[in-house]
Amino acid sequence: MAEFVLNRDQWPSLPAEHRAFLETAIPWLQGDPRLIGLAAGGSFVTGKLDEHSDLDLIVIAHAHIVKEVLCAASELAGDLGPLLAAFPGDHVGEPRLLIWLYGPPLLHVDLKFLSVDELAHRVEDPTVLWDRNGDVAVGLARGRAEYPQPDFQWIEDRFWVWVHYTITKIARGELFEALDALAVIRRRVLGPLILLAAGARPDGVRRLEAVAPALVPRLSSAVGTYDPAACRHALEAGIELYTELREQLAPFNLLRRADAERAARVFLTNELR
Repeated sequence: MAEFVLNRDQWPSLPAEHRAFLETAIPWLQGDPRLIGLAAGGSFVTGKLDEHSDLDLIVIAHAHIVKEVLCAASELAGDLGPLLAAFPGDHVGEPRLLIWLYGPPLLHVDLKFLSVDELAHRVEDPTVLWDRNGDVAVGLARGRAEYPQPDFQWIEDRFWVWVHYTITKIARGELFEALDALAVIRRRVLGPLILLAAGARPDGVRRLEAVAPALVPRLSSAVGTYDPAACRHALEAGIELYTELREQLAPFNLLRRADAERAARVFLTNELR
């Protein structure tokens, strides 16, 4: 099969620094015989890439060589532009990911190194920028994109324990820890459920302001400030928002942890008078 390269006039509208990086990167990667393709995800796919967006790229190689390519990626990074910093995605549990910062002008680039077989299991359908011999298209055809949806039972099993934990931190005066706990509740519970209700991808709190503006005041009430009373009010707002979203969205067979909910609510009232 003939080599495929996506015409530049088919790219979405890109800021100058993003376009310049891709115009350099694609021919350079094509020249590496170990590589068989390049694809773009994230905002490139949705067409909402702006000057504040990262470039999310997938470098594809055959399975027997992809680890070798990943090990040599630091050298590759320096060839693609003025590299300021680089580190692996261990903080998000993704060893196949490298995060690079170029500049000036500053540009954040995420490169994930995958084999053809790994393309079948994905959370979105990327835009193929370059496919040396059709293997990338074949790999994508072996599966379909499935973005992880909120697991209501997973959330319900943990939510009231998290509430109790947050109360104890407020009561003890560990307000930074309490604020972190409130952030976990927003990112792991409230944000995804709000986005799900809005028909959007339940990705933490990403783009929530644009997707679900009507619920922004409710979620902002669950933020809190460095003050015990403010943390309590934020936790109470988060509890009420969660229970409303649970009743609206949860499947009929959800096992509600009613005893834990009742105990946590009583504990909140008694502990944070």
